[in-house]
Amino acid sequence: MRLLAVLLLWVFSVSASSAQENSDAKPFNVLFLISDDLTSTALSCYGNQICQTPNIDALAARGTRFTRAYCQGTYCGPSRASFMSGYYPHATGVMGYTNPRPILGDRATWSQHFKNNGYYSARVSKIYHMGVPGGVQLGGDGRDHDSYNGADDALSWTERFNTPGPEWMAAGIGETLEGNPDGKKPAVGGNTFVVVEADGDDDVHADGKAAVKAIELIKAHKDKPFWLGVGFVRPHVPFVAPKKYYEPFLPYDKLELPPKIEGDWDDIPKPGINYKTSLNMKMDIRRQKKALGGYYASVAYMDAQVGRVLKALEEAGIADQTIVIFTSDHGYHLGEHDFWAKVSLLDESSQVPLIISVPGKKPAVCHSLVELLDLFPTTASLCGLEVPERIQGKDISSLLDDPEQSVRDAAFSTAPMRKGLLLRTDQYSFIQYGEDAKNGIELYDVKSDPGQYTNLAEKADFAPVVENFRKQMQAKLVEMRSHDLK
Repeated sequence: MRLLAVLLLWVFSVSASSAQENSDAKPFNVLFLISDDLTSTALSCYGNQICQTPNIDALAARGTRFTRAYCQGTYCGPSRASFMSGYYPHATGVMGYTNPRPILGDRATWSQHFKNNGYYSARVSKIYHMGVPGGVQLGGDGRDHDSYNGADDALSWTERFNTPGPEWMAAGIGETLEGNPDGKKPAVGGNTFVVVEADGDDDVHADGKAAVKAIELIKAHKDKPFWLGVGFVRPHVPFVAPKKYYEPFLPYDKLELPPKIEGDWDDIPKPGINYKTSLNMKMDIRRQKKALGGYYASVAYMDAQVGRVLKALEEAGIADQTIVIFTSDHGYHLGEHDFWAKVSLLDESSQVPLIISVPGKKPAVCHSLVELLDLFPTTASLCGLEVPERIQGKDISSLLDDPEQSVRDAAFSTAPMRKGLLLRTDQYSFIQYGEDAKNGIELYDVKSDPGQYTNLAEKADFAPVVENFRKQMQAKLVEMRSHDLK
């Protein structure tokens, strides 16, 4: 009995000591790194053989790399408002470039939830939608750089910082590729395909400035928990990067474009033809290849800035206390189907890179369908915070321990400007235009047709599949609108 008592006392003392250590442990920080207009196919850790991204690759090597993560809106505004608010676009009504706060009321956003729980919460550059940080700020209209916050939400942050750069006005060799068949148009702003092989070093430009500010904040706040969002604007157009990042892709004519399939658009409904194509942008093969090279150079430049921020975590001694997430607001077409840019609901535009690195978790690759909406509840759970029942994402933290699990039957995305709706399952990509689908339907068997070239929606053999998806879509719309925001 005495031996048993001694044993029980030892077990109790060890348990108490362990509990004390856990209670005294510093909470995880969250470092959220988000690129703009980045397709996973441009990253070497996702298989690209031409564009090398060693810093993002290193993060993937120690974290969980998700191969089937989907955004909830295929352009910036609705996507960013969704993952920051914790609600689908159909819940908040943010289908464009507005802030979700008017509908959220006093409900906390993702970073605000951490702020309310004692975290320092800050953003550097673009987290919610804002204009590419140049042009408006540097274009001589008299605006104060710090006051140009776009659709940002002030309540989400303890502090916020903008990092304007020269963008298309950068010194260097610039060319407008879009709508410029005679070559007479100078480098211009807006959502236009412009390549600038820029003079100067990394810190002349927006993403270099963002890295500098992020490093400063990491050093200043390393002794208390933080939620830090760092928005990199590359590879969003204009494709601006220091000249050294272009060198691996020169000459441009050595780059290979995706295959061009005759009659590729014949079975695609009109709303499914993307808003930017080689045809309507008047980009010949030379310009298309230069656009690809400019995009890759911008990705390489952005990757270098990611590396600088991750190095700062190591140097501050807090890498083992920090959850790091890397993703993009949506994907991007680089000539597939002769499409360019975003908005489409095909995989190139709706699927995003997603890497989550959590101290103590083993590296893995996960093929489960997940959504960007899942980041809010997942990080709250990992940091020991309450996960608000009202938000519409899923806690996917279990996938970090067992990547063979599956947490979703389907991922949802939307392209509001064409009333497009996507349900992406393990086998199929189902797209309808309009809630009644009167403007067309696309159905692709992504297992046998990963390039999504053959639309099966009008084939009689697939009528039951289409009908089943239409019912699922209606149920999803009801689910998304069943919220507490009314």
